Amino acid sequence: MKLPVLRVPGLRKRRPLTPAPPGASPGTLVVDPEAPPSAIHVLAFGPDMLVEEPVVDPEGVRRFVGAHPVTWVNVDGLGDGSVLQALAEQFDLHPLAVEDVLNVRHRAKMEEHDRHLFVILRIPSWDDGFDSEQVSLCVGSNFVITFQERPGDCLDGVRKRIRDGRQRIRSAGPDYLAYAIVDSVIDAYFPVLEAVGERLEDVENRILERPGSALVAEIQRTKHDMLGLRRTIWPHREFLGAVVRNESELVDEHTRMFFRDAHDHAVRIVDLVDTYREVAGGLMDLYLSVQNNRMSDVMKVLTIMASVFIPLTFIAGIYGMNFDTSAAWNMPELAWRWGYPAVLLVMAGIAGFLMVYFRRRGWIGESD
Repeated sequence: MKLPVLRVPGLRKRRPLTPAPPGASPGTLVVDPEAPPSAIHVLAFGPDMLVEEPVVDPEGVRRFVGAHPVTWVNVDGLGDGSVLQALAEQFDLHPLAVEDVLNVRHRAKMEEHDRHLFVILRIPSWDDGFDSEQVSLCVGSNFVITFQERPGDCLDGVRKRIRDGRQRIRSAGPDYLAYAIVDSVIDAYFPVLEAVGERLEDVENRILERPGSALVAEIQRTKHDMLGLRRTIWPHREFLGAVVRNESELVDEHTRMFFRDAHDHAVRIVDLVDTYREVAGGLMDLYLSVQNNRMSDVMKVLTIMASVFIPLTFIAGIYGMNFDTSAAWNMPELAWRWGYPAVLLVMAGIAGFLMVYFRRRGWIGESD
């Protein structure tokens, strides 16, 4: 019997953990039919040369590689399996690396193959919530290939430095270009953390000014975003530490020092994420404390009102028993001309005395 599929409106369709079917051989390439088409852009440069142009046929990349000291091939979109396969054969990329390029749910990592380094990064984004996009790097002796899920990234600063002829990046090798890309991705987390900080500050102000039940969901959403941020940035810290510690023929010793700086940035981001997680937890405690204080104020007001009206109710109850005024044992003031206003004055005096007493004890207003 086939079970019905329940579809809940408003929920995003989650991608499968791996696009390859269970039991498939390693290196099996499965292209997501919803992925955007692949677009290739080549930026080849050296100290005194720069060539930048889009390439339609992946075979056209061959004329750049080797003709320039560094060739950066950027692929936006993973919808064309033939393009990825052609680039993999041309640059002799490992089949497992190409499979990981198409499986965009990987955590950040670095693997060293025979002729190239394979790196996976997560580019962060913030649109009223945290999200990330996978970008894969293949670093060779004279080339860097980047595979991105969709157009648009945080690497425009790197491209501008190359176009402007910055001496360091134009004269360095592909390992320094890889560092510049990694550093741009790591630095992209700081604006996200600024957005998180602004949200936490706004939530704190709303808790102190006008707390509501909607704030609980917002605090929980922020804590969930912090958890996703930490899970995303922590592997970057790990693989950058491995780059700093381990020696590789494809990473120069001088460039390793710059990777150390990127590692420090990743450590700082992890610390900030942990701090914001604690702040979010503190906001929940603050919300509960404010709500408890408000409830205590309400109960205090009700208690004071009840305390004031108890003696007044007692007096009103006695005078509401309607005894016969002709009896010997009776309240003589029932027949008194000024009895009614006198009782009202007594009741007002008792209420005033209780309010003054409560204030002097600090139960209402400010204590003396």
